[in-house]
Formats: sequence, C-alpha cells, structure tokens
Amino acid sequence: MAMAVALIGIVAAALLFHFASPWWSTQLASNWRQMDSTLDITLAITGAFFVAINLFVVYTLLRFRHRAGARASYRPDNPKLEHWLTGLTTLGIIALLAPGLFTYAEYVRPPAHAIEFEALAQQWQWRFRFPGADGRFGRSDTRFFSAENPFGLDPADPAGQNNILVQGGEVHLPLNRPVKVLLRSHDVLHDFYVPQFRARMNMVPGMVTSFWFTPTKAGRYELLCAQLCGMGHYNMRGYVVVEDEAAWRNWLKGQQTFAAALAANAGNAPAPGSPAAQGKALAQSKGCASCHSTDGSPGVGPTWKGLFGKTETMADGSTALVDEAYLKDFIRHPQARVVKGFAPIMPKIEMSDAELAALVAYIESLGKPAQR
Repeated sequence: MAMAVALIGIVAAALLFHFASPWWSTQLASNWRQMDSTLDITLAITGAFFVAINLFVVYTLLRFRHRAGARASYRPDNPKLEHWLTGLTTLGIIALLAPGLFTYAEYVRPPAHAIEFEALAQQWQWRFRFPGADGRFGRSDTRFFSAENPFGLDPADPAGQNNILVQGGEVHLPLNRPVKVLLRSHDVLHDFYVPQFRARMNMVPGMVTSFWFTPTKAGRYELLCAQLCGMGHYNMRGYVVVEDEAAWRNWLKGQQTFAAALAANAGNAPAPGSPAAQGKALAQSKGCASCHSTDGSPGVGPTWKGLFGKTETMADGSTALVDEAYLKDFIRHPQARVVKGFAPIMPKIEMSDAELAALVAYIESLGKPAQR
C-alpha cells in the first residue's frame, strides 16, 4: 500500500511541476514553431506513457496484493495483451518520430532566395563570412589556413577577394529574410545554437553542415556552442543581432573584405627570419592564435594588439606592467595570476627559452597601447 501511495504522489508531483513550473522555453524569434510543436508532442506522448505505466503499477500493487489464503495463478503468456502492447508501442514511436522527420526535412532545405553566411567555430571563438556583391563564396583549402587567414581562403581566387569577413563574435542579420547558415569547424566538434531561433546544428571538422531559419523579431540574441568542446566551452559565446535590412546592409558595408585583410596583414608582417616572425609561426603551431587575437577583436584571452607596455588589472585587484618579464612568467605559469575579465583556462605550454623569447618578440611587434 505504501508503494502505491508513493507512486501516486510521484505522478501528481510530476504533473504539478510541469504545469506550474516557471521554466519554459525562451520566446520564439524565428519561423521554427514546428520545433516547439514537435517538443510539445514529445512531452505529451512521453508524459502519457509515464502516467499510464505508473498507474498500471499502482493497479497491480492493489489488485494482486497478498491476501491470506489466496494463491497466484501461473500464466506463461498472454498473446492478446502482447499484441495490444506491441501495437500501442509502435504507434507511440511513430508519433514521436514522424513530426521530427518532417520538420528536419524542411529544416535542411532552404528557400531558393535565402541569403547565405558562413560561421566558423574554433576553440573558443566565432568568426563569420558573407559573400561579396557577386553573391559568391571564395574557395577555401586547408593549405591556406593561418592566424591571418582563418577561413583558409585561396588568395588566387577572384571570387574570394570581396568576401566579407567578421572577425569578432557578433554577426548581424536582416529581419524577416530567410538565412542559410553554412557551418565549419576549425578544430573539434562544435554546435551553432541560438535558443530563441530553435535552430542548431553540429559543426564537424572536415565537413560543411547547414540549416536555415528566418529571424522574425529584432533584437540581440546570444549564440552558444552546444557541444562540449574543451576547457573554454562555457565561454564560447557570441551574439546575433537582428535588425531591419537597411541597418544590416549599413553594418555589412563597414566590415573588412578578404582583399583588405590581406593588404593589412602584408603591411604588418614581421621581417622573414626575425624573432618576431619565428614567434608568429610559434603562436600558430602552439594554438595561441585561437584564444588571443592580433587585431584587437575580443577573444577568450586578452588581445595581443597593443598588449606590450600595457598595465593589466588582475582579478584580485592588483596591477602589473606587461613587459618581457611579465609575459615570460605568465606563459610559464598561466594559472598563477588571472587577468580581470578572463577565465583561468590557459593551459601550461612547454617552450624552450629560445621559443619563449621569440613569442615575446612577436607580441612586442604588435604594438604598444595607444597614448591617451
């Protein structure tokens, strides 16, 4: 009897928690109401089975409880009951799977007039690329990947010269326009997810995945990585700004093209064979460039542009001048001190004295902080 009462209490508490819970989905801001409908169907079916199974157990506990003088009868099988259970289970599985299959088929089939942009994920930051006025993306290849060319665009491909590159973690999109998202990963498995859009997709190294959605409400929405991608996973956040088309086009005009980025990098490149050039190559091979930008854009760690000679504030309120001794000590013992505003996630990387000197020379070559 006590077990039957406990099961009834569990069912009642579960139903009460569901209908009275303050935690609901974020407000929908895209065309994908089917996602919510599919979730509602799943909750309804699994909820019905949860209630039915628990109440059936309650019934069996009461109906077949021990009674003095009563004896249990042995029934090795019950074909009628088995047929009913098989049929109901089959219908339940079909009802669970069918809505999702139809929704997914539409989810990966964008309208012909959808605009396109590319999202590139890398531990632990976001970058974005739009086609130029001709609407074409330039070719990319792993041979061309570098800190200055994270998309791996072919410099010899004319179609890529006017591609628009967004180095920061914020991308703008036009309101009420279908958008096809092309997804690539630079290193490990990531996932592009904006909760309000009900839209997400895995980003698999070596593959280009895609989906589409239509933003229906203007606003600034947080972009998350929904796959555990390393120590800095929790901090891999960006933003999607939805605005009217005129504002979006104005924002797009202010972004740098691939041709402009090549010219800027050529002017700032350290002399071949110099310690700074060696440090630049080292920063790429050791993975430093994935967390520290060289153009001032935000990242997981402090930008290296203008870092040398800057006075940094630590998480404990103390300050420190960023000079050669500071950089060497910080790289050797990254967890000893934490810069304010950044998480203590930098791993300890083994380097020789010569490598460390070259890396510091490269950081110094990126300039000193602007004078106020």
